[in-house]
Amino acid sequence: MKRCLFLFRKSTNAYNTDGTAIPMQGYLSNTGKHIEKRLHLLVALLLLLPSLLFGQKNRKELEQRKKKLQQEMASLNNMLNEANSNKEITLTQLLTLNRKISIRQEIISTISAEVDVLQTQINAGNDTINGMQIKLSDLKKEYARMIFDEYANESAYSKLMFIFASKDFEQAMMRLKYLQIYEEYRHRQAILIDSAKTDLTLKVEQLKKKKEEKKALLGSQEDEKTKLANEKQEQQKIFTQLQGKEKKLRAQIAEKQRAERKLNDEIHKLIEEEIKKSNVNAGSKTGKKFEMMLTPEAKALSKTFESNKGKLPWPVVEGVIYKQFGEYSPMPGITENNLGIDIATTKGAVARAVFNGTVTHVVEVPSLGKVVMIRHGEFLTVYANLNQVFVKVGDKVDIKQNIGTILFDSDEGKADLQFQIWKGQDKLNPEEWLYSNN
Repeated sequence: MKRCLFLFRKSTNAYNTDGTAIPMQGYLSNTGKHIEKRLHLLVALLLLLPSLLFGQKNRKELEQRKKKLQQEMASLNNMLNEANSNKEITLTQLLTLNRKISIRQEIISTISAEVDVLQTQINAGNDTINGMQIKLSDLKKEYARMIFDEYANESAYSKLMFIFASKDFEQAMMRLKYLQIYEEYRHRQAILIDSAKTDLTLKVEQLKKKKEEKKALLGSQEDEKTKLANEKQEQQKIFTQLQGKEKKLRAQIAEKQRAERKLNDEIHKLIEEEIKKSNVNAGSKTGKKFEMMLTPEAKALSKTFESNKGKLPWPVVEGVIYKQFGEYSPMPGITENNLGIDIATTKGAVARAVFNGTVTHVVEVPSLGKVVMIRHGEFLTVYANLNQVFVKVGDKVDIKQNIGTILFDSDEGKADLQFQIWKGQDKLNPEEWLYSNN
């Protein structure tokens, strides 16, 4: 090993005619420095890679979210256009416009998030380009130094004389090998420079594209803000017109609330009857009044239903939620408490079961049309505001099976389905159970 090192050291020197040594600049020490620089750059790029990949994934999710919101907005526009065909301003128009404004704000927020993701990618791209420019500059300097050194050395003596000046054959072979390696290294440097130039050009183009995307998104965001301002003006206009009909509106809402309370009482009554019946059938002696005793089949069905939370199909083929679950105020001084969700849909639309189950009740409630209740083990789904019903009590229904047509209100210019989900005696938010990309 020592002999090899000695020969290499000897091979890096040449001799003048008077016997004095001329040092040849070895390339290995410089090469080591440049390799270290490249390793640092590679580590930096690898550290950036996870954030870039996350940004791409996050951007895709945001684009999907925006697309869904835009589809919902289109459905609301169709519904509002149909409602606006009536000369009389209605509460439905205000509710629809309120929902539009809410969705518009979500779209603006989504675009803002997209802009943030793009800006992160642009910043990372700038860092990458700066690193690549430094790398390219280092490669060019190193290559220029090699050309200069070779020219300077050749002016003093030729490569051939460098080999012939060796003390013995072994040293001559080492020097020949050195020159070959040096030439190969120089050739690789030229290739690296070309490759670095290509990579840099590509990265600059990608960055330019990202900046153009950001500019387009900012333009889209401004358009959405303008639409939002117009919708708020329209909202205020409708609100002002409806204020003159407040007494009539309060009467309509009171009637609707009475109908919903009746439906609520009907559901509670049904559930209590089913609990009593299930306890009798199961021979329960626990005395637990509000606990439903389920058969093994019903337990399995309950478990399957619950495991599909967030994945249930919509009870209509096409529709948009315009009244959400829980308490809300359509206008100041007026409060409603929605037992489920109201889904606006097209005229002549059909309601369908969201899961396999058994029809337990078909009733008619004033102001809510016909109502179908379907049992899914411990869970119950309710479909209200139906016109014609296709099922009867005791029928087994399959997922997505049509159960009835939805009433169309010509005065309001809408067809909407009231949809509820219960677990035992607890009301659930149906929006959390339905598949989000209807």
